[in-house]
Amino acid sequence: MTSPQQTPESHDHSHGPGHDPGPPHEHGHGPAHGHGRSHGRGSSHGHDAGHGPGHAHGHSHGHGPAAPVSRHLRKVIAAVLIPFATAVVVGLVVLWPGGTPAHERTGVGFDRQTEQGEVVSVEQVDCKSVNAAQVPPTGDTSTPEGREAVAAQQGECEKATIEVTSGPEKGRTFTEIVQPDAPRQLHEGQGVVVAYAPDAPHDLQYSVTDVNRKVPLAVLAGIFAIAVVVVGRMKGVMALVALAMSFLVLTFFILPAILQGSNPLIVAVVGSSAIMLIALYMCHGLSARTSVAVLGTLISLLLIGLLGSLFIGWASLSGNTDDSTGLIHGLYPEIDMSGLLLAGVIIGSLGVLDDVTVTQTSAVWELHQADPGMGPRALYRAGIRIGRDHIASVVNTLVLAYAGAALPLLLLFSIAQSSMGTVANSELVAEEIVRTLVGSIGLVAAVPVTTVLAALVVSADRTDADGLPVTGGRKTTAVRGGRRRRAK
Repeated sequence: MTSPQQTPESHDHSHGPGHDPGPPHEHGHGPAHGHGRSHGRGSSHGHDAGHGPGHAHGHSHGHGPAAPVSRHLRKVIAAVLIPFATAVVVGLVVLWPGGTPAHERTGVGFDRQTEQGEVVSVEQVDCKSVNAAQVPPTGDTSTPEGREAVAAQQGECEKATIEVTSGPEKGRTFTEIVQPDAPRQLHEGQGVVVAYAPDAPHDLQYSVTDVNRKVPLAVLAGIFAIAVVVVGRMKGVMALVALAMSFLVLTFFILPAILQGSNPLIVAVVGSSAIMLIALYMCHGLSARTSVAVLGTLISLLLIGLLGSLFIGWASLSGNTDDSTGLIHGLYPEIDMSGLLLAGVIIGSLGVLDDVTVTQTSAVWELHQADPGMGPRALYRAGIRIGRDHIASVVNTLVLAYAGAALPLLLLFSIAQSSMGTVANSELVAEEIVRTLVGSIGLVAAVPVTTVLAALVVSADRTDADGLPVTGGRKTTAVRGGRRRRAK
């Protein structure tokens, strides 16, 4: 007997002997009412409502892990991904550099021998006494040069004594004069990075080049790792391991291989594919859902590579636009700088692509689990509605990330009062525009591509004679109200 408030479509009843449902909406009439809800995440809830002995309610909400696809579909996915993973491994073996090539240091920019040091003492001195060799100022303070010259003669300078704390001359001291308008001021006990020029005169062999920031950076990295593990738990741990593996691939394969003279585009594709496989499967498990995300990411990366190659060549972007790229080109003239630019576009887009493809695949899987009767077209329509919101936020994120990185450059153009056309046409800005738009096109394309793949895979599962999906050896029976029961 079923009360009007409890229809068969809503609950799965099992009545033992002597069942007395009692009046509707009335609790507390019996000692042993068991109300169990299966949420699909391993959680259960027990309530003593007391309708009578032997009365049990069972709910299946389908919010648990996505059911595995059939063995046939797993074979199809493996037939695609195993050759791809094999090609990546072969590429790693063939292109493996075996280390960064050696070269003679030029002493320019980052290409300098450095040691660690510590500021032993700092004293105030008259700038005029330590800047006697400079040309006396003209008194004109309307230009930056005039203001610097006046400060160099009339201001208070700092005379810092630095002790070298590493290297063959550990314990040696030297003095460093810090001008009053210098962006980096020194204080006693501060750790610094010193450049060593062995060919210079003895008193000029050491100079301070930067501040030692290892401690604050290490503390910040520790806070980040703790936050990821506390919130993400085991998945957070796996994400950190995948991050470390990504840095290893970047450090020991991508960078040395490019310096050895390998094609930057090929190296970037092989290295990015390796990072993608390691990160996605390590973080999300070896499953059909992850495999679909891998396929969507791969297709989007290929699109980014093709568009990047086309527009970098069409826009005549050399990739040699600042001091760092100029130094690289000077040290290794055989490196294709435009190819290096394209490699950076591909690697920079990979992290955001992973996020988009995994999210879309998970959304489609959850939609199918909530309503197994949805076909591929309905799944695609529902998934793409989720994807449109994702597109808007991700594209905005990518554009703002590149704009933030190029903010000092944009400020310089603003100071010069250059028109937008002039700013966009300069190679420095055009490079960022191409990088941003090519990456954004790949991200936008990843949404429909991944949604289509996920909808086709998850809805093409093996069916039984009744046309119902078979999952894990059991038939899934759809019932009204969005719930379903497992038929053994």
